[in-house]
Amino acid sequence: MTDPDLQDRHYLDALTDFVCGTRLEDIPAAVLDEVRLNFADTLAVIAAGMQTPELQALLAVHAPLTAPGAACVIGSGRRMNPMDAAGLNGTAGVCLELDAGNSRSHGHPGIHCLPSALALAQETRASGADTLLAFAVGYEVCARVGGAAHMRIMVQPHGTYGVLGAALTVAKLRGLPRERVRALINVAGATPMGGNRQTMLDGATVRNWYAGHSSQMGQMAVRLAEAGFTGPHAALDVTFGQVLGDAFDSTQAVRGLGEHWYAGEGYIKLYSGARHLHCAIDALRDLFDRHPPDAFAIEDIVRIDVRTHRLAVFCGAKVVDSAFGGRFSVPFALATVLFHRRWDLDCFGEAAVRHPAIRDLMLRMDLQEDEGFTRAFPGRQICVLGIVLKDGTRLEGRCEVMRGEPDNPHAPMEIEKKFFDLATPVWGRGLAERVQADSLRLEAITDMRGFAGGADL
Repeated sequence: MTDPDLQDRHYLDALTDFVCGTRLEDIPAAVLDEVRLNFADTLAVIAAGMQTPELQALLAVHAPLTAPGAACVIGSGRRMNPMDAAGLNGTAGVCLELDAGNSRSHGHPGIHCLPSALALAQETRASGADTLLAFAVGYEVCARVGGAAHMRIMVQPHGTYGVLGAALTVAKLRGLPRERVRALINVAGATPMGGNRQTMLDGATVRNWYAGHSSQMGQMAVRLAEAGFTGPHAALDVTFGQVLGDAFDSTQAVRGLGEHWYAGEGYIKLYSGARHLHCAIDALRDLFDRHPPDAFAIEDIVRIDVRTHRLAVFCGAKVVDSAFGGRFSVPFALATVLFHRRWDLDCFGEAAVRHPAIRDLMLRMDLQEDEGFTRAFPGRQICVLGIVLKDGTRLEGRCEVMRGEPDNPHAPMEIEKKFFDLATPVWGRGLAERVQADSLRLEAITDMRGFAGGADL
């Protein structure tokens, strides 16, 4: 029988060796391409999120209390110290529910790792190559721990394993010695939030702070480890196997580490809503492709049947009070896309939430879990959609794998359009082009304080 203590030491040593030993040249070129793309997309999403009323209000009350620094608060034109800048950027990055994610990780490693990577790199004048490496390494461990954690459905993943991702990103960028990195895994693994998914269902915006917590607590965990603070012997097992979840598969967390990269298997969002809604929108788009636009009118719809996996059904609210709440409602997502016959950012705004026709459509939804679809998740994200008309006609659409997943990638022009649609209103076209160009050529930057020409982003 395997000694559990030996098994714990094995996976902790494997994660430590990976963080400390991985070089940029060890990462496959295709993976680095995905990481750079994630970097660019995340910056645009943060910039747009920083314009929301709640982030503008948070800036107004928080900025006067912060220490100065060289780290950009993206989308504000301000700079401050790395901890506060990263906390604000992490929070802004999830406001619009457009941040890139990773289905294998059950979450969004990028928004938990990039804010600290950029903030610390700008503060310390790190090179773009070192920033890219730290981001890739932190993302990979974050994604693997998230994938190995069997968390309870009411636990909101933001602010949980993201603390570890942010901490290891910072540790790699700072070149912490091996013994400190090993200790850091247990310190960071013992300091996540216990946020809850009810915030999503209620449209409670405090949920967005959970990502900011990862950035701030990740940096604080590094300081604690450097000061000699210690964590429980096997923090990840306890936190994700007993406190926040029912099991943690440490073997899965390190299987193929350094050879099979989760960081190359992420997705970029094109719809402003929780990822679990996207299979329903894709099924509706499939229905649109099968039937001409004039095949039915909104007023002809009697019922909309949705059969899908458990987490999509969980997002089944038929009444929402805000745009933020609507971003976690399959009925709202389907109703607004049906009404507008498109899926741009404005279709998910406050005006759409208040529109009587959209609210009426939401009440005609019937969501049911298909246990077979749940078993197939997350490898496949299946949704079968049926629209029943007054004359008895039934129109159907189906999603097997969501758009943006590795097996169903977006067209490059769609990703570029999203970037400029979000970034140009904030920065103007010229600066947006510099941000995108520098994100996609990070290794060429010798000093990250000069990112995008040194502009106050």
